[in-house]
Amino acid sequence: MKISLIVFLSLLPSFLYSQKFENLAKTPPMGWSSWNRFGCDINEDIIKSVADAMISSGMKAAGYEYINIDDCWQADKRDDSGNIAANSKKFPSGIKSLADYIHSKGLKLGIYSCAGVKTCGGFPGSRGYEFQDARTYASWGIDYLKYDWCNTDTQNAQSSYKTISQAIREAGRPMVFSICEWGKSEPWTWAKNVGHLWRTTGDIQDCWDCTKSWGGEGWLKILDKQTKLSSYAGPGAWNDPDMLEVGNGNMTNAEYKAHFSIWCMLAAPLIAGNDLRNMPGETIEILTNKAVIAVDQDTLGLQGFIAYKDSKLEIWMKKLSGGDIAICFFNRSEDGIPLNINWQTFWGHEGIYGNGFSQFQIDKSYRIIDLWKKKYTGTTADLFRADLEKHSVIHVRLEKQ
Repeated sequence: MKISLIVFLSLLPSFLYSQKFENLAKTPPMGWSSWNRFGCDINEDIIKSVADAMISSGMKAAGYEYINIDDCWQADKRDDSGNIAANSKKFPSGIKSLADYIHSKGLKLGIYSCAGVKTCGGFPGSRGYEFQDARTYASWGIDYLKYDWCNTDTQNAQSSYKTISQAIREAGRPMVFSICEWGKSEPWTWAKNVGHLWRTTGDIQDCWDCTKSWGGEGWLKILDKQTKLSSYAGPGAWNDPDMLEVGNGNMTNAEYKAHFSIWCMLAAPLIAGNDLRNMPGETIEILTNKAVIAVDQDTLGLQGFIAYKDSKLEIWMKKLSGGDIAICFFNRSEDGIPLNINWQTFWGHEGIYGNGFSQFQIDKSYRIIDLWKKKYTGTTADLFRADLEKHSVIHVRLEKQ
């Protein structure tokens, strides 16, 4: 008697198999998504021109590779065979043609769907069509699927996401699978074998610490919900605090640098959400800073942690491959902070040893690289002095000598 792959997998204990495609997203995915800047106002010309700008701006060279179409790309209803279809006015050439264009540029194409009967924008969702939709996306050449959680009524999150994960697997085309369930069911506790990244909160907003009535939040509020999740992250399985707001215009350049640096300390996916076609130089400088990106993309895949915190200052630390250490001094306050760090006593702080640094011998002789100034600023044999402006970071890499 023949037995399908899905039935066979359902009979196995979950720890014996992984539903998702392995060997994808071994470091946090890097790319761009249409939602934060364009919302529903998207079309194939915008997507193509953004892909072109990803290359001309230097973002592709810095490691960005995914061009992700978010909600509102769909036709109002499925075709007569039940297939999901693109809006023919917005995407007259079709998604397969667009994927071919993106691939010809050496980039990858992502698309959006939803676990409910309708997407958040009111278009056809995948409930009841999971396997059919996965086959369609595979035939189009899709490389990344973001799967949202609107209009799901009484659906069970684990079951719904496992179903579409299995559908992607059966369709046969490897896709990075992004679980966008907003952290409601604590996906970090169950999604490691299901998806490659999972949202930990509601939608990010382009602000320091605002809260919207419908649940959207500024990046600082989202950050505060990440501090106990570090043990769940690792190669191929990432906590996702949502897309970047860098360059969307409502924050200062210092705040955008802080946002970017902290996301890199979190080993968060780096999915830009601005208009890549019209970026000022300071935005390009932030998004293409390879030294900061290297902290995010470090192959150890460790999420950073807070080693020290008071009412104004947070000190984030992250182990890096080769014995290096990333440290981010983050000023959350409205006032400047003078830093006077004695490295010889710094290592003994209980917040450091409580997060694994006691398990290896810390070499107290490092060269200090300022990742935003892009220069060496001394060694850990000396006192470290700097002025940390409000809402800003000083992000350093301690490099073994």
